[in-house]
Amino acid sequence: MSENQSPNAGADGAAQDQPQQEFGLQKIYTKDISFEAPGTPGVFTREWKPETNVQLNSQARALDEKGVHEVELTLTVTTKSQGETAYLVEVKQAGVFMVRGIPEEQKGPLLSSYCPNILFPFAREVISDLVTRGGFPQLLLAPVNFDALYAQKMRGQQPATEGRKNGDAGIIT
Repeated sequence: MSENQSPNAGADGAAQDQPQQEFGLQKIYTKDISFEAPGTPGVFTREWKPETNVQLNSQARALDEKGVHEVELTLTVTTKSQGETAYLVEVKQAGVFMVRGIPEEQKGPLLSSYCPNILFPFAREVISDLVTRGGFPQLLLAPVNFDALYAQKMRGQQPATEGRKNGDAGIIT
């Protein structure tokens, strides 16, 4: 092989025109936080029988033509005890990601599954902290299988964690 051929050169010595794939996390931030405890202080004087409902949603949008995207993960947790809303928490955790040179068929899973999977632990920590600061027992959300949720979405099904209660939503209370 000639010394002046590039490593990307084909058998005939011509350079192949393949864009370099680039993926990177540029920033993680909390975009919005809401905590409400409408049942206090009365909920603290009764037996604690929590029923928790978790809803999650993610969305991605391009910020520019250079491949910068924002991915936003929204988690809404509503806990009732004996039919009364004890607390409602909503967290919008977001991140800025560089997604350049990635084929279109791979961008969907990347932005709808991989990126929310990166954001989820941050949102889970914020929710746990808010619930504890609100005077309630610690709430630990179990990991979410974003790959399965994305696959269900692509098949046109409702994601399994939306609208589920207690252990069905992967919640540890």
